[in-house]
Amino acid sequence: MAQTPQQRRANEAFAKAEANKRGKPQSVTASKKQAPQKSPISKGWVVLLLFVVCGGLIFELLRIIFGFGSSYFA
Repeated sequence: MAQTPQQRRANEAFAKAEANKRGKPQSVTASKKQAPQKSPISKGWVVLLLFVVCGGLIFELLRIIFGFGSSYFA
């Protein structure tokens, strides 16, 4: 069904009002000037997580290489 001229004007007015509600979009150059985004997790927690994951692996490799506690089934 085709729009009547009255419907077309009403749709254009509505679209213009909605665009004004949303505001102007940020330009690409303006977003580059913003401060760098901070990480959501602190460096201390990253270090702790790496120690838990990688530290366990390192301790297990040392146990295997040097033979500490090698008698699981004794």
